[in-house]
Amino acid sequence: MITASREYAAIAREYGERRAQRSQVRLIQHIDDGLRILEAIGASDAAQRAFCLHPLLQDDTSYAANLSRTSELSDDTHVIALTLEYRHVANAALSSRDLASAADIELSPMLEVNDMLIADKVQNRRDFLRHHRGSHPRSAILDRYFELWLERLGVSAPRYAELAAKLAT
Repeated sequence: MITASREYAAIAREYGERRAQRSQVRLIQHIDDGLRILEAIGASDAAQRAFCLHPLLQDDTSYAANLSRTSELSDDTHVIALTLEYRHVANAALSSRDLASAADIELSPMLEVNDMLIADKVQNRRDFLRHHRGSHPRSAILDRYFELWLERLGVSAPRYAELAAKLAT
């Protein structure tokens, strides 16, 4: 079970009881929801464990703070490699970048990383629609951003609805 893994324990320690500033949703909910999606799409255990770690290595500040701790975060070099590849692909197409079309988003050659991206973008879009659409200062940009990512990842509107329905309410 992934929630008993070293990787899940690491992110649970990091997040504790902290909540997102705008929505007040517990930060660990992003991981829990992502794991539900990864399970639903049949992602590997390694992808699920790497998904747990992705917030600890994604942005530059977290990356600098945690890179030297990777052996503490996971005992599996494949999991660390997936986490770093996720960082590379996700950061290349952030919402601050002007994306003209889904083709502007370069996916990973690694299926496991693309599975992680599906989990992340479905979960983030669902939270965006529930908590931020229409009220966030960048609402229109974020709405388009998530649409482009899901299109690029091959997640149709019906598939998005199916996966989003699996998430906690």
